Amino acid sequence: MAVVLTLSIGLLLAYANGANDNFKGVATLFGSASASYRRALLWATATTALGSVTAVVLARGLLESFSGRGLTPDEAVAHPSFALAVALGAGSTVLLATRFGLPISTTHALVGGLVGAGLLHSAGGINLVHLGDQFLLPLLTSPLIAAALSVVAYRGLRRLRIALGVEEETCVCVDDEIVGVAAGTAGFARTLRAVNLPTVTVGSQAVCRAQHRGEIAGFSARPLLDGAHYVSAGVVSFARGLNDTPKIAALLIVGDAISATNAVAGVTLAIAAGGLLSARRVAETMSRRVTAMNSGQGFAANMVTGLLVVGASFLGLPVSTTHVSCGSLFGIGAATGQGHWEMIRRILAAWVVTFPMAALFGALCMACLDGYRYQ
Repeated sequence: MAVVLTLSIGLLLAYANGANDNFKGVATLFGSASASYRRALLWATATTALGSVTAVVLARGLLESFSGRGLTPDEAVAHPSFALAVALGAGSTVLLATRFGLPISTTHALVGGLVGAGLLHSAGGINLVHLGDQFLLPLLTSPLIAAALSVVAYRGLRRLRIALGVEEETCVCVDDEIVGVAAGTAGFARTLRAVNLPTVTVGSQAVCRAQHRGEIAGFSARPLLDGAHYVSAGVVSFARGLNDTPKIAALLIVGDAISATNAVAGVTLAIAAGGLLSARRVAETMSRRVTAMNSGQGFAANMVTGLLVVGASFLGLPVSTTHVSCGSLFGIGAATGQGHWEMIRRILAAWVVTFPMAALFGALCMACLDGYRYQ
């Protein structure tokens, strides 16, 4: 019974992770109108699953980091209720944030759950040096690094585009058909003045998007840049699966429920289900409420996010894909002057409360499970 309960709660946490995190890799595709919600979500699901499967081989360091060993005493980690309390504490926090459309870090919530459950079992037993060096330092510095690198990447790529003679233009698209194009990026109003829109039926949607015109090495710039944008989004989603899956699977292994391979497989399926069924609220926030963007800006943000998260996964550093991807978007918003700073402040506030809330939930769950166990 205990094994079934541990598996169920661990998979619930994986579902919550998919609901809150799955769309983050492709948010730039949807936000720049380069892909519909459904197409972006399917691409995110496929590439995240690939990263999750790859984690069995390439991210074993994270399996060990998130077992709790070194952070809490070994007797706490071995406690029958420990993994269950951590999963419940982290999962409750992530599901609550998802309900309000706020992108928070499952990594951050897991660390909070580990600390809360560990403190309740062994007050003062938390290794504060390990907590700071191995968990909090990467979580706090990664979004700042991502924001700075995104500014540099965007400006560098913009100079390269101009040097290659690739220009920007604004188009109006109705459903999947482009019905008008105007040079430059003055936006929707300028494009409407340049074209005569056809009569549209009820349910049709007009979307204004920026795209590129010109040639790169003799090839049309638009499909090349759109393709690069799709690849970069896939890399971010792959990196997210590579980085997040072993963290959740570690809880199932600690609970001695299943093998590492089976744990990763179960978590992979649950993450996919969470993304496909419950990602819409966070998708809207990440894609449209952080900053306005075009495909080139989205590509720059994705490139930085993918490099940082994949690099951290290889090194076994528990950075948050959420923090890195949001930090990259914050940097793009700062570089272009189009950041929606009220929403950014709300996201940062949610990040601040994630750790203590997950720690509180983890401690409460540990207390309740212990009380039930000894009745």
